[in-house]
Amino acid sequence: MKRVSMLLAALLAIVMVASAKPSAQSIKKLKDVVIYRDSMYYSAFPSVVKLDDGRLLVAFRRAPNHLMMGFDRYSHIDLNSQLVSVTSSDGGNTWTTEPRLMFAHPYGGSQDPCMIKLNNGDILCTSYLWVQLGKNLLEEYKGRVVGDGNYTFAGGYLIRSTDDGKTWEGPLDPGSPLPVENRTTMLGKMSLYNRGALCQGNDGTIYWAVACDNPHGGFSVYLVKSSDNGVTWQYCSTIADDPKISFNETSIIQTPGGDLVAFMRSFDLDDHACIARSSDGGKSFTWSDMGFQGHPLNALRLPDGRWLLTYGYRHKPYGIRARIMDAECHTWSDEIVLRDDGGSTDLGYTWPVLIDDHHALVVYYFNYDGSKGTRGIEGTIIEF
Repeated sequence: MKRVSMLLAALLAIVMVASAKPSAQSIKKLKDVVIYRDSMYYSAFPSVVKLDDGRLLVAFRRAPNHLMMGFDRYSHIDLNSQLVSVTSSDGGNTWTTEPRLMFAHPYGGSQDPCMIKLNNGDILCTSYLWVQLGKNLLEEYKGRVVGDGNYTFAGGYLIRSTDDGKTWEGPLDPGSPLPVENRTTMLGKMSLYNRGALCQGNDGTIYWAVACDNPHGGFSVYLVKSSDNGVTWQYCSTIADDPKISFNETSIIQTPGGDLVAFMRSFDLDDHACIARSSDGGKSFTWSDMGFQGHPLNALRLPDGRWLLTYGYRHKPYGIRARIMDAECHTWSDEIVLRDDGGSTDLGYTWPVLIDDHHALVVYYFNYDGSKGTRGIEGTIIEF
């Protein structure tokens, strides 16, 4: 009898573990949509927010297509890269044709506009900057110059819209409050930066996971916060630091229980996604390997409390993938393949948004024919 009871208890434990794992079967892909594609431009690194009137606003980085100008390859760095946006009034099915200019930095090329719609109605957008150096500065910046055009990284900045993306104020300097020594740029000490989603917590605090050089020769991720809608920023803690593994391109969320959870891109870990958690309001974090490949990651809370985790997949077959996580982000489903028809590794950077209580749009950049294909902004509409 005792043995039967033990067996029943073991079976019950197995059932409980299995039931705790979210199901991927609740997600149904409806269709893929082209948001913006023009052979004259290299368009990439989008983000998306839903406006109060129901329209969707997608921001992305657009630069001239180097192949159309006689170069032999694409580049992620271009002095003419600008932040632009398009909108949809029908749930992501169709989009405005001509992008609206959000911001063109006077000193160089802008990257990765990452938007958050704040509780007060403002849209805050983070970006970062590449500048080009003349020969007189090449020796001074030796080791920090990249690309064929003698570019160097110049840190991050913010822009803000108070009219649903029609006009933008900036560039706004978020400052350099990190306790670690950061390099200087031609614009001074490097300001806060990262690619990834910010979140506004239950009490209105804005949390931002930012990247910075570390003493190990790689990158670490730190938490900063703002209590005044992104005007000023204060350092909180280290999210992830390791002597052998680098982290960057991090999105952060707050669970219903109050935990801060960060989803990080890793280096020197076989492209594994990583997760970090704070249960003390951001004072400390513990990170771990999620055990699957894909980057960068972004999470959207669904109406039923679960989270949709999306990411680019830069291994054959190239494409876009997703998983479902429980409300507190302790478990996740099997992988959901949204796209497997990509032409090369140069794709991804997903950003999901709710269309309504049963549909979401996952935005990303995509190519079909590898090194020669036009990079464009696309999306996948799903039902849940």
